[in-house]
Amino acid sequence: MVQDIPTYDPVAVAPFRQQLTDVGFRDLTTPEEVDEAILAPGTVLVVLNSVCGCSAGSARPGVGAALQNARIPDRLVALFAGQEKTAVAHLRATHLASFAPSSPNIALFRDGELVMLMERRHIQAMDADEIAGGLVEVFDKVCQTPGPSVPTEVYEGMEFARSCGSKIARNDGAPGSC
Repeated sequence: MVQDIPTYDPVAVAPFRQQLTDVGFRDLTTPEEVDEAILAPGTVLVVLNSVCGCSAGSARPGVGAALQNARIPDRLVALFAGQEKTAVAHLRATHLASFAPSSPNIALFRDGELVMLMERRHIQAMDADEIAGGLVEVFDKVCQTPGPSVPTEVYEGMEFARSCGSKIARNDGAPGSC
């Protein structure tokens, strides 16, 4: 059984979490919320957020930029690796079982079926603009909801942290790592 004791101090990771909620994401914290979001009709973008600035520092701004597109997913949800451990374990075991665990990752589901997955290995090879471009390409093919997720003037005032979160100390006293 997975224990839901956060790996990192929730206050220390709050800015990384806020970057996604600012562009319209809702946090999922339980396995039931994960299933409800993914299995609902329509499209849902699921971001498995991470403190690892090496890749998450490109993923979050890339996702934010993609959500300025004319077509976006119906729902935007996020989980945080190392924080909502039970929910993350359920997501991986139930909806991403064919893939090795990775964080961050970005998944698009339509009617409960996986349409696209950007794993950490993909994200690490791209900058934020490339991530946004890849997502926009998929959104244009699969999504119908009009974008953007937040007004352009609001988005243009946002700043996305690109620092490496691996400097955040773990709750168990071990140094952070990516």
